[in-house]
Amino acid sequence: MKRKATSLDIAHLAGVSQATVSRALSGSTLVSAETRRRIQAAADQLNYTVDKNASSLRRMYSGTLALLFFEDPTADESHINPFFLSMLGSITRACARQGYDLLISFQQFSRDWHADFADSKKADGIILLGYGDYLAYRDKLEKLVAQGTHFVRWGAVLPNQPGVSIGCDNFRGGQAVAEHLLERGRRRIAFLGDATSHYPEFFERYRGYVDALQRAGLPVEASLQVNAESTEQSGYEAMRTLISRATPYDAVFAASDLIAIGALHALGDHGLQVPQDVALAGFDDIATASFVSPPLTTVLQDTKRAGEVLVDSLLSQIRGEPVESAVLPVKLMVRRSSQA
Repeated sequence: MKRKATSLDIAHLAGVSQATVSRALSGSTLVSAETRRRIQAAADQLNYTVDKNASSLRRMYSGTLALLFFEDPTADESHINPFFLSMLGSITRACARQGYDLLISFQQFSRDWHADFADSKKADGIILLGYGDYLAYRDKLEKLVAQGTHFVRWGAVLPNQPGVSIGCDNFRGGQAVAEHLLERGRRRIAFLGDATSHYPEFFERYRGYVDALQRAGLPVEASLQVNAESTEQSGYEAMRTLISRATPYDAVFAASDLIAIGALHALGDHGLQVPQDVALAGFDDIATASFVSPPLTTVLQDTKRAGEVLVDSLLSQIRGEPVESAVLPVKLMVRRSSQA
């Protein structure tokens, strides 16, 4: 049988030391790009594949990242917001490119998930996805930091927050929606979504909406804001609450697409047409947004880029490199729900 190539064979073919081969194949930044290319070419020529188990044991790494979904209330009992499903594919591909396996797990906010993964050494680092009461789980993030756990979360980027967060420009997204509705001649724009620090993503979208109204010289009326979680049922109930207040409105900005879709059904049940009677916009650009009738104006969060940045940021932490939180740009997607 033909002998399997080793790192020593690669070193001989590439004209470098065996230690340099090991560093290059493990992704070390100590090896120049040109040397890394030469070593990779030699490895390809010899049909060499890295023994991940042996490599991980030498480095005391598991070669695995953990993706923790926090359960959301969903109509289909999947407990995963469809927005995060679109990010999952990007995270999986980014891990594969870096030679990492991905362990996916559901978690409840009440559980000690922060201890489970830090103590068991199941993974080298954690990616946290899911909306929830930020003030309720902030202390667990602080414990992760204290334990030295490598983690990164998708969420609002806030001053003095524990750990690293990657998020979208929620403020600018909210601002863009309100500006668009104002440009369409709407002057009494309602907001459906929690507008407190408990849900900072929604709060930032609300703040952007408020900023646009104030710059247009319009008042911000408390009666035009109704709290809602990111589910269709919550959006439906919030819209019904707004309707029951008998407060005049000609547009609705929902803090998520799920809330907007629920609101769309409630408006229809009350004989109101979108966008003729009420213009409607959401946030997230989930797949369903372009297939409801009428198609939903919304804010696109680049989930492909988000997944890549989450994985790159976590791996940089694992390698001991400095990492900072980052805010990714958003894009307004104008569709028929806001264009009467």
